[in-house]
Amino acid sequence: MPFADIAGHERIVEVFRRSVRSGKVSHSYIFEGIPGCGRRKTALALIQAIFCRAVDDDACGVCPSCRKITGGNHGDIHFVEPLPDKRDISIDQLRDIQRELSLRPYEAPRKACILEPAERMSVNAANSLLKTLEEPPGNAIIILLTENADMLLPTIRSRCQLIRFSPLSPENIRLLLVKNGMTADAAGLLAPLSAGSMHRACELDNDTLSARREALVTHLSALDIGRIRTIFDSAEELAGNRDEALESLDQLLSFARDAVYLHAGCSDIVNTTIRPALESFAARCTLAGALQILGDITETRRAVQRNANNKLALDCLFMKLAEAIA
Repeated sequence: MPFADIAGHERIVEVFRRSVRSGKVSHSYIFEGIPGCGRRKTALALIQAIFCRAVDDDACGVCPSCRKITGGNHGDIHFVEPLPDKRDISIDQLRDIQRELSLRPYEAPRKACILEPAERMSVNAANSLLKTLEEPPGNAIIILLTENADMLLPTIRSRCQLIRFSPLSPENIRLLLVKNGMTADAAGLLAPLSAGSMHRACELDNDTLSARREALVTHLSALDIGRIRTIFDSAEELAGNRDEALESLDQLLSFARDAVYLHAGCSDIVNTTIRPALESFAARCTLAGALQILGDITETRRAVQRNANNKLALDCLFMKLAEAIA
């Protein structure tokens, strides 16, 4: 997995290239970012570049070491995650990995450990890890993957180099989906709803999303503040369960962003297959109104994430949308 396979994180990749080339790779890192943004892939690419002896600042991808890492069976890489029947990473798991890291590498220049999700270590496990970070065994490299570094002990954060990964752009997601064999139309639908995560993009149901998008377009066209039933009917049909409501809100966010772009004179929108409907929607409100709609949808999404009632949240949102496009 060469660095060239990492999409959307060119600055981070270049920093690691220089570190590998100079031999100044840290013994411990925290990779912070949402699942599916490329944290784990970058961690493996960094370890592969360190282990590969054929290239100075990257992995060749074809030597025995590179092939073993790609195949997931390199003896000097260890993965720590919660056991299937447990929520947290236990202190026993940390003790086991400490023993492993204290041994000499089998074939690589260093041993490596990827711990994920780092925020789900028990208190005892976190304290045990702290001792390992204070006195790193041998020449081991430890990479902690987390959604939020602030959830880790301050003493752990202070002993690791923090690397923040941004969510992938919709265009990066779209290109990766197409590269993985998805049709361009399907990738164009899923990418704006992925929230910057390939993991989420691959989990989304394409057929369900297509039907939901068509329903959203229909309801947006029918919204009328003078006909209150259009508002409540829309909320009733689209609320569903929490996950379905969030998917609807994600699509609405994508529509609203495109409406703002169209108002600003930018034709490079994401939802190109429904451009006429979006142009019609944008024409019904001002630029200030489109920006307000974007903010209202964002706030509604946060409320649903905090377990607000889906139906009531969408009732309020659609009333605001109807007023904005009156």
